[in-house]
Amino acid sequence: MNDMEFATRSLSAQESRIVLALSESGRREITRAEISHLLGSTSKAADHVIESLRRKGWLERATWGAYLFIPPEYGPDALGNSNLLALASHIAKHYYIGFGTAAAHYGLTTQHRNVIFVVTPKRLRERTVGGSKVQIVTQAESKFFGFAEVDVLGYKVILSDREKTAIDCIDHPEFTGGVGEAAAIFATASRRRFDWDKASDYLERIGVGALARRFGWLADFIKADIPPSARARIVDLAARSRKTWLGASPEHLVPRAIGYDETWKVFVNVPPEELHGIAGLGKLKATGRED
Repeated sequence: MNDMEFATRSLSAQESRIVLALSESGRREITRAEISHLLGSTSKAADHVIESLRRKGWLERATWGAYLFIPPEYGPDALGNSNLLALASHIAKHYYIGFGTAAAHYGLTTQHRNVIFVVTPKRLRERTVGGSKVQIVTQAESKFFGFAEVDVLGYKVILSDREKTAIDCIDHPEFTGGVGEAAAIFATASRRRFDWDKASDYLERIGVGALARRFGWLADFIKADIPPSARARIVDLAARSRKTWLGASPEHLVPRAIGYDETWKVFVNVPPEELHGIAGLGKLKATGRED
C-alpha cells in the first residue's frame, strides 16, 4: 500500500475524488465552485464535503469560497506554521510577508512568533488565521519592494528577501521584537552571504538618510564585514540627514542610554542591556561565512 492509499483510507468516495484530483494535478488551492464541479453536485452538497475535509485536516479556508489543500506527503493532521504563511498570503493580493515573520522563516531569529506580519500598501484590518494573529503593516509604495515568491511546503508565498528583511527590521523594530532583536537579526543575516550591494541599492531606493545612519551604526556595532564600496554608498546616503536616533525618541530619554555616536550622528536611545551580547556578532569567523 502506498502513502496515498494509506492517507485516503478514511475518506469517503467523494472526499477521495477531491484529494486525488488535487494531488495528481499538484494543485494547492481550490474554490467551492470547482469542488462542486468536480463532484457534479450542488453547492450545498459540496459544502458538506468541504466541511468534512476541513474537519479531517485536508482543507483549510483561505478566503470566502477558497481553500488551501494540505497534501498527503505533509500529513492531514496539523497545519503548522509554514502553512499559516500560505493562509496569511490570501489576505491581500499586493503583499509580502516580512519583519519578524520573514526573519523566523530564514532562521535569523530564535524567538517564537505568534504574530504573522503581512506588509501591503493597502489599509486592511487585522485578523486571525489558524489561531494566529495577522498584523497588517501598511507600507508606503516607496518601500514596497525587495520581495520574491518562495516555495513553502508546496505553497507559493511572497516574502521579503534577507536584505530587505534586515532593513525593514531596522526601520521598524517594533515589528521585530525591539532594537535588540532587530540588531540580532541583522547580525545573523550579515554572516549568511549577505548581499551588501543589494542592501545598498535598497537603502538608496528608499532614500532616507536617517535609516542609512541607523543601518550604518548597527553594522559597525555588530562589526559586520562591509565591503568598502558598499560602506561608501551608505555613508553618502547618510549625509542626506543631519542626525537621527535609534530606539525611543530622545524626547523620552531612556535611563543609561548608550548615547550619541559622532561617526554616524545617531543618538542611541537604548540601554546597554538591550544590546547585550550582540556587539561583534556580525564579525566573520576564521572558518568562514555561515550558510
